[in-house]
Amino acid sequence: MLLYFIRHGQTDWNKDMRMQGQSDIPLNENGRESAIEAGKTLANTHIDLAFSSPLRRAKETAELVLAGRDIPIIEDKRIEEICFGICEGMKGRDENGQPVGCFAEFFAHPEQYQAPENGEDAKMLCARTWNFLEDITTREELQDKSILIATHGAALQSMMLWVNKQPICDFWKSGLKKNCSVTKVEVKDGQIKVLEEGEKQYTA
Repeated sequence: MLLYFIRHGQTDWNKDMRMQGQSDIPLNENGRESAIEAGKTLANTHIDLAFSSPLRRAKETAELVLAGRDIPIIEDKRIEEICFGICEGMKGRDENGQPVGCFAEFFAHPEQYQAPENGEDAKMLCARTWNFLEDITTREELQDKSILIATHGAALQSMMLWVNKQPICDFWKSGLKKNCSVTKVEVKDGQIKVLEEGEKQYTA
């Protein structure tokens, strides 16, 4: 099994450093162009099916990457972005790039981060994204498949913890993946191996 994780393209909230969470923000023009370019770099890569977060920015990214190809896209809420509850839409960082407000602990000590009202903490996010990965990687009918997974920044970080067998305190250790970057992972005979990580110009 080959898994191709892709973070969605840029949105206006990304550009403004506003935390989106599960707010359904669409791609901006740059985000759409980046998704189209990612599709070109993946054009010669065999993909059997795709899973996508139902949020528009991820779903549209998957659709643009796979445009013109008869590949099913299955929506799965388990790979939606972490929910920031009442903090969604707030700035996550200041003009110097430093985390601010209710997001400071999320970036500094994710294992201690307390979920805001109506939101999730890192443990809750990992519970559902890890469940998704355990589900698809143990399905007999998917063992020989190449699968695109269109998701979000924090959701992808949580899935990489599962891939690398790391604790939640290492949430940001590998660095936030850039919009429309691709991470390629091989799952074979119970072994998990990262083949490419966060590549912007992916080559098959």
